Amino acid sequence: MASNPPSAGRVAIVTGGGTGIGKAAALALLGGGWRVAIAGRRREPLEQVAQEARAPGRALAVPTDVTDAASVAALFEATVKAWGRVDLLFNNAGMGLGGAALEDIAIEDWKRVVDTNLSGMFYAIQQAFRVMKAQQPRGGRIINNGSISAHAPRPGSIAYTATKHAVTGLTKAASLDGRKWDIAVGQIDIGNAATELAARMAQGVPQANGEIAVEPLMDVSIVGQSVLYMANLPLEANVLFHTVMATKMPFVGRG
Repeated sequence: MASNPPSAGRVAIVTGGGTGIGKAAALALLGGGWRVAIAGRRREPLEQVAQEARAPGRALAVPTDVTDAASVAALFEATVKAWGRVDLLFNNAGMGLGGAALEDIAIEDWKRVVDTNLSGMFYAIQQAFRVMKAQQPRGGRIINNGSISAHAPRPGSIAYTATKHAVTGLTKAASLDGRKWDIAVGQIDIGNAATELAARMAQGVPQANGEIAVEPLMDVSIVGQSVLYMANLPLEANVLFHTVMATKMPFVGRG
């Protein structure tokens, strides 16, 4: 008889789980035996992910607005009510503004990006700490989606880049504060995964030197496997920063 994987029965929350990277991570975790609360603004995509996973009883669709602290608290309450604990938070929900010129960005749009990419991540980290400190066995893991933009900007991306740099600060501070509670906090920085959001890369995007260039993409399922690898580590080990990217994307080098 085959033994259950070490992840069997463990509980994860994935924000932004209805599409793209969040969907890939949710499917990878469900495929690895995890129970997964899939969070996002719209119920229908969340339920579609749950159906696609074919994991009866192990997928829970929880409509959530990460910019609303009460909505994030309700997500954690629903997960704990369903399964008793939270072992993993994949803090993935995020947004950008496209190629907006810095001087033309509306203040409302700036605040929307900050509320989603920074404040929303903090609300989820805070709730995860509260649950993970109190549960038995104590502890858990948080993986923040930082992006390549946590390291280097693209032209016309000040709101997205600023918030993703801030995510690195969240990761470092939460990793330090989580030590005494057996909470491991790390970050995954993703470059050019083939999602609807990144489809424009294949058509050509502005480069730092002013040119427009087509950029290579990688299968988004590779990102899901990276999240699963980080998630399955024992709590005595932590991947603080993990970069996974299309091999030939123009990230390292001059340009």
